[in-house]
Parts: sequence; C-alpha cells; structure tokens
Amino acid sequence: MAPDFMRLQLTSPDFGPEERLADAFTQSGENRTPRLEVTGIPQGTAELAIIVHDPDAPRPHGFTHWTLYGLPAQDGPIVPDEGRPGPNDAGGIGYTGPKPPSGHGVHHYFFFVYALSRPVAGAPSRLDFLDGYADAVLAVSRLVGTYSN
Repeated sequence: MAPDFMRLQLTSPDFGPEERLADAFTQSGENRTPRLEVTGIPQGTAELAIIVHDPDAPRPHGFTHWTLYGLPAQDGPIVPDEGRPGPNDAGGIGYTGPKPPSGHGVHHYFFFVYALSRPVAGAPSRLDFLDGYADAVLAVSRLVGTYSN
C-alpha cells in the first residue's frame, strides 16, 4: 500500500507553514519544543514517529534536530513524554532547537509525522529509521518552519 500523503495532517499552534519559528523554540532562546497536533491517522497505525530535520545545514545529510518514536496512534496533540526520544545530530537525545550558522540565510525545518504499521524498535537515528521502516509507513505529513541567525 502506498503512503497516504493527503489525509494525515500535522499542524502547530506555535507556527504555520513556512513561518519563522519563534526564538523560544531555538537555541537562541529557550530551546523549547513547539507544540504539534496530528489528525487523520489511518486505520492500522501501530504508532507515530516524529522527525525534525534541517536539509539546509552545511553537512552532507543536513542536520536532524529531533527523533521521537513510540507515540500513540491517536488524533490530537503530540505529547513528547508519551514517546521515546532518539538521537539528534548534536550528539544528544531528544529535541535540540535550530541554531543555523550566522549569515547562512534562511533554514527550513521539516517537522515530519509518520504513521507506522509496526512499532519502531529502540531509538534509531533518522537515517536508520528511514532505511529500516520505509515499508511500514502508512502515511506521512510535514510542517515546515523557518529560522535564520
């Protein structure tokens, strides 16, 4: 079955599509996780996963700011404490906010939600997740925020 790109929706009360993220959600501010909400979860979803990635980062594979697995398959607010945080590219676990290089221009932060047909084992990196769970993706949605220094 091909992933459903239309029904699943990811939104945030903290920023809209292509809007600048407030400093509070960046390393320049409080480094808080923005609130996220999901709707349209397809039947058969075992769990949700969240990945936040900056493809504009000056690294070969961009920069992953957040991996979160094991979220309940239910419409409504994403509650990070209900999931299992995975690695980010800063060498830590959990969310790390944007901090693009000064003068590097506008960076785009892709907040992805994946509806999965099977649970994620452990806490893989973004690349390991994409490689290991592509066949389990029932639906995916994204919300893109921006930020620059």
